[in-house]
Amino acid sequence: MHLEPWQWALGVVSAFLIGVAKTGVPGLGILIVPLMLYVIPEPRASPGAVLPLLSFADLFAVTAYRRHAQWDRVLRLLPWVAAGLGLGMVALWAFDRFHVPDALLTRALGAIVLVMIALQLWRKRSGDSEPSHTLGRAAFFGASAGLATYLANAAGPVMNLYLLAMALPKAEFMGTGAWFYFIVNLVKLPQFALQGRITQSTLWVDLWLAPAVIAGALTGRVLFARIPQALFERVILALALVATVALLVPRG
Repeated sequence: MHLEPWQWALGVVSAFLIGVAKTGVPGLGILIVPLMLYVIPEPRASPGAVLPLLSFADLFAVTAYRRHAQWDRVLRLLPWVAAGLGLGMVALWAFDRFHVPDALLTRALGAIVLVMIALQLWRKRSGDSEPSHTLGRAAFFGASAGLATYLANAAGPVMNLYLLAMALPKAEFMGTGAWFYFIVNLVKLPQFALQGRITQSTLWVDLWLAPAVIAGALTGRVLFARIPQALFERVILALALVATVALLVPRG
């Protein structure tokens, strides 16, 4: 796989942001989806190149926050995430079968996340700050996260909004998200490999970008210790909005 120097530079930035997102500023992760489409323009290969980097960064996240996970939150989501992954498989087949443009899928994901952000802002503005633990909420967010992560590694804003709605302290937020992504990404790895989305070429790119992930993970730990809870929540919402705009705006 031949990449131009500017693509390598953007790839290093993306890998660094993956590390920072996993250990310090979760909302940064979704920015990787549009950025890596410039590094590897093929919509099928780009998520395959990103997934091993995400899984590598997950190791740092679960190590750093392993004692802070709220397992009831994780286990409540997993059946619905599995349903979303199945829906993603069907959707990917349908998109290939009927030659639907990948840009349409990306914008659809962006529109879904935009609705979620609007609901979260409305909930806070209306004064409803109590965490919601309803089955319907878990089903909606879990299935949406499964679908988004299977199609484009874009579950970040979905999961972040769910955890914000749970009103978790930031350490529990990070620990719960870390184990969630670790489990889901491990499930996706063999599927992506069997589908040819992860190839020898993409793995070589990942190998060269891995040091940037390590640097980002270490930086994220420093940032996390310095971000107050209220600012932490506002940053996540702001980054989710920025990422959504990036998904909605057409490339090229």
